[in-house]
Amino acid sequence: MNISREQLENLFAGFSNLKVLILGDVMIDSYLTGKVERISPEAPVPVVLVNHKSNMLGGAANVALNIRSLGAVPVLCSVIGDDTKGADFIRLLEREHIDTSAILKSGHRITTTKTRIIGNKAQLLRVDEEITDDLGAADTHRLLVKLDALMEQADIKAIILQDYNKGVLTPEVISHIIALGKRLNVPVVVDPKHKNFNAYRQVDLFKPNLKELREGLKQEIDLKDIEKIKSACADWQHQQEITSMMVTLSENGLYMREILDGHTKEYHIPAHLRNIADVSGAGDTVISVASLCRALDTDTWITAALSNIAGGLVCEQLGVVPVNGKQLLEEAIELLK
Repeated sequence: MNISREQLENLFAGFSNLKVLILGDVMIDSYLTGKVERISPEAPVPVVLVNHKSNMLGGAANVALNIRSLGAVPVLCSVIGDDTKGADFIRLLEREHIDTSAILKSGHRITTTKTRIIGNKAQLLRVDEEITDDLGAADTHRLLVKLDALMEQADIKAIILQDYNKGVLTPEVISHIIALGKRLNVPVVVDPKHKNFNAYRQVDLFKPNLKELREGLKQEIDLKDIEKIKSACADWQHQQEITSMMVTLSENGLYMREILDGHTKEYHIPAHLRNIADVSGAGDTVISVASLCRALDTDTWITAALSNIAGGLVCEQLGVVPVNGKQLLEEAIELLK
């Protein structure tokens, strides 16, 4: 199958100014980068002479960056700590010109921060600061009130649920936003983790990676056993009443299965040859592209093929970075012609 330059350019033009609600776990991705020239005398570990420090938006906030990079408007909603890192997170959003009005602060939580230590261009260690307990009753109530207001007041065209098992997406929050999406006829797209895997019912698109599919279904599924992957997706899709399943398969590409009006379409899209530097954040990019395609009711194959290219592109960059919309369009024109 192929798609013309004009079709792709029209699709990307259609992304412009679409409002997308992104609900889920946000975090700071912090980097300490330097050079390793010796081993510590205190323990057999490398000593990193730090020459650069940086903080970046991570988790659902990286999805917001991807949505913006594709020309659409992210509406980011989450709960962070009322702490120093929370203030840093707000400043990062402001620096990127992303609205902060739907970010709620809680005195009962801390702001999730992942610190990666990079030495000689290789990641040596990651240190996580987080609370993974579910939101308490008071924070849940505030979040649901905010969601109701956003969905009634903003012209939301798609909803992304970005789950990192950090406690924002509880079963109550999940069922509430799915019901809102159905009532307002807004597609709900999910990037799940194992904790709430069963809670996502009747959504428009469900996008686990293979590891998440294995953990969620409690099945051993080999990366190269595409027939078993297809069967597992079909069973789960039927059980959960999901319109579309999309599974990212790392070097084996991407599989998508969709049921519309009683008809099934399925595609296994091979991965394109890449110089892989870092797979961090690739799932954020894939879900972003897929959600914008769903908002525009894009063809199944185009959705799968474009999402596959986007995920591969960001893997060529070190660290968690959003996709470059212009570069994605140019690659899509070249690869899908």
